[in-house]
Amino acid sequence: MALYADLHRHLGGSVVPRILWRYFKRHDLEMARRFPEYPGFEKFYTRKRNTLDEYLELHTLVEKVQTEQTLPYFIYRLIRGAYIFENLAYLELRYTPYLRTPDHLSQSERINRMANIVEIVGKATQVKEYPIIISQILCMHSRLPYEVNKAIIDLAANMKVYVCAVDIAGGDSHYEERLEEFISLYQYAHSLGLKTTGHLYETPDGCYRELLPYLMRIGHGIQIPLKYPELLPEIAQSKQCLEICPTTYLKTGTLDDLKELKVVFDRCFKAGVDIAICTDNAGLHNVRLPFEYENLLTQDVIDFHQLQACQDSAFRHAFAWPHKEHPASLLTGLLQDNPENRDLVSV
Repeated sequence: MALYADLHRHLGGSVVPRILWRYFKRHDLEMARRFPEYPGFEKFYTRKRNTLDEYLELHTLVEKVQTEQTLPYFIYRLIRGAYIFENLAYLELRYTPYLRTPDHLSQSERINRMANIVEIVGKATQVKEYPIIISQILCMHSRLPYEVNKAIIDLAANMKVYVCAVDIAGGDSHYEERLEEFISLYQYAHSLGLKTTGHLYETPDGCYRELLPYLMRIGHGIQIPLKYPELLPEIAQSKQCLEICPTTYLKTGTLDDLKELKVVFDRCFKAGVDIAICTDNAGLHNVRLPFEYENLLTQDVIDFHQLQACQDSAFRHAFAWPHKEHPASLLTGLLQDNPENRDLVSV
């Protein structure tokens, strides 16, 4: 039974290109004129970028249309696709709520509107016909001021019914000049009982060991096994899980070939470091989670044993999954305890 958990998916990168193109055709005259036919838009939207910063600019294209009014539209289609085409049982959806508020408002007014965004997203993810457990991760941002990032942490602490953790995003190469500030923000998050992850060690310019002690999971982290394998025993002892998003590294120019990840998986497994395979931006890549697994398997980056281990790790390290084990394990236990329930499960 191949049910999946995705621990690292951005709201801004979750809109598949055809859904976004159709929205532009109906509501954005400028974009409709720029891309009158779908193939041209798909090619533009999913093509490889030269750097992570160039890649992240695409998020602004989506953020500006993910408003209070349109978020339910986009989220419903996200969940429908995740349930039908990806067989997701669990999803952590991350985003920066401040960037979904009207940009003509003052900073304080935008901060006050963030709670409404979180509530809209929370209610929109409760779709009865597509029963996926979904929780939100609120992202601080490397290019937002301290006051906004602190307000995001406060919001996460006050809305735990919808929010499972906080993150920092915006490109890991931009942390250095504000490193002490981000450390203090993570310390503050921990003081409020919040769980934490963070985009770190994704690129060679985003390697800050000082932040590692404050993260329960590491967003990406591929540079640790690639360039700093001496840190792996410490990561294993801390039970920190790497959130590996394979297609991202090709789209951002961080890696040239998926096979370069074989070193990442081999060194992590040898050191006892858990890996959760994730999509990051499934819509932006037009690659869904089962295909991330399949691509790694068919290119001999991982084997079937490692594939299953990564599936299990995703559920074990999920911040809001109630069972801490893969759904298939729960069904196996159900059958062992109650053989008469065997007909409830399609094997």
